[in-house]
Amino acid sequence: MLSCRLAVLSAMVVSTSLAASEPLPKLNLTANITVSGLSSGGYMAGQFHQAYAEEVTGVAILAAGPVNCAQGDLRIAMGHCMANPNSEPDLASIETKLNQLREAGELAPLSAVQGAKVWLFNGSADQTVSAKVGAALARQYTHWLPAAQLAVVADQPFAHHFPTAKAGLTECDKSESPFIASCQYDAAAKLLGHILAKPLKAATDPIGQLLKLDQHQLAPASQGQLAQYGYVYIPQSCSAGQRCDLHISFHGCRQDASQIGEAYLRQTGLNDYAEANQLVVLYPQVEKSTLNPFGCWDWWGYSASNYLTKKGPQNLAVKHLAAALR
Repeated sequence: MLSCRLAVLSAMVVSTSLAASEPLPKLNLTANITVSGLSSGGYMAGQFHQAYAEEVTGVAILAAGPVNCAQGDLRIAMGHCMANPNSEPDLASIETKLNQLREAGELAPLSAVQGAKVWLFNGSADQTVSAKVGAALARQYTHWLPAAQLAVVADQPFAHHFPTAKAGLTECDKSESPFIASCQYDAAAKLLGHILAKPLKAATDPIGQLLKLDQHQLAPASQGQLAQYGYVYIPQSCSAGQRCDLHISFHGCRQDASQIGEAYLRQTGLNDYAEANQLVVLYPQVEKSTLNPFGCWDWWGYSASNYLTKKGPQNLAVKHLAAALR
């Protein structure tokens, strides 16, 4: 029964292995951290924001629902947080729990959350995370943020994937591996243009380095939670010591490098804008397991009951990875 439920979750967006990990150049990173994610990675981006809002200045969430939507229950995740036409997320119950965690110091205070710029996207033809679930996320952030800091895109007739302006990828009306599509819509530009604390420069050829990182070595907390290897894109200017910001991009289910190779690491367009805008992009990779056979980020509680919080195993592992780059 559990395997059947996980198979349904695997439909969320969510290779070959690259060479051994490579040494990092000395980076000169600012304190600014922005995050983005698709599907299970979108849920993860929202969770990471709520846990560490004092450090996160911008958030972009594609094809996901409210933070704490599943409330630690796989049945709720499937029944209310994906595409069930007869249900929707219980925002009142969700917010009650989030407030309890904030009061206990297990999440960042709401005052810190309110300082971020947030960009939300849900394709109107998404049949994995429905428009109704995406709208619930938008309502959640509407309550948390000043209107000028929130951008919501819900009018694009796209399926469940990361939309791009690149040619030759998956058709825009299909949700197929690697879940990156040709839509004549540059989501990377849209999201970075909103969440970065500076004007976005036009994309350039990504001539920097895509390096493989030993996540377990850099962040021992990642052992048993993340895959052994993650990746980081470092623009040429950042390798040379220029001051750069850090962006963390969370893949979706069935989108890690063990399943689709370098597709998510290279095809979304994020690296193209990173090169032009002095932006280092960390691509953490989650580990597949018996309870997580499709490599989804934990947004329903398979890793630990405190998965949502500052001490949540995956939140903490990624936080340590980000610190290791500094």
